[in-house]
Amino acid sequence: MERLISIHNDLFSAIERHMSWVLPLLARFLFAAILLQYFWNSGLTKLGEGFFGFLNPSFGAYAQIFPKAVEAAEYDPANLSAFHWLVTVAGTWAEFILPALIIIGLMTRLAALGMIGFVVVQSLTDLYGHGGIEHEKTLGAWFDRFSDGLILDQRAFWVFILLVLVIKGAGLLSFDYALKSALFGKDDETA
Repeated sequence: MERLISIHNDLFSAIERHMSWVLPLLARFLFAAILLQYFWNSGLTKLGEGFFGFLNPSFGAYAQIFPKAVEAAEYDPANLSAFHWLVTVAGTWAEFILPALIIIGLMTRLAALGMIGFVVVQSLTDLYGHGGIEHEKTLGAWFDRFSDGLILDQRAFWVFILLVLVIKGAGLLSFDYALKSALFGKDDETA
């Protein structure tokens, strides 16, 4: 029995040692395949018109991020504060910049951490700002037989993928790895 346990441990230690690059690469691939277009399309709905639309958010941007504040401002973003403008612009930029950083593998750990914060704020806004808390299916429930709850089910997987990147880094095929190798001469598989 000891021999069997030893073979098991040796085999999976070798797999872990030689294949540790797979997990971060797969996490970035899944992020690109599943979430990249979601966030970029959401960001596009928030851009205002014209060349400087990235500084002048659309009405929809304010309505998505601050639904109750927009209602209180009588649906006129001009009645909102500079704080609302700043958060809306930052949120819009984050939907483009953070996913792009994750995809190319540059400052991946910080970008993934930022995306986790973004997903948490997005989820709280969906629940409390848009009334999702009143709809059981939106919130979902863990340890039930359904896997389609928007917040607790789907976004838990999103955060898990992002946590892999926070913990493991971007992996071998990334700007993080290339920069680390060029600057420090390290040849390990984390970045």
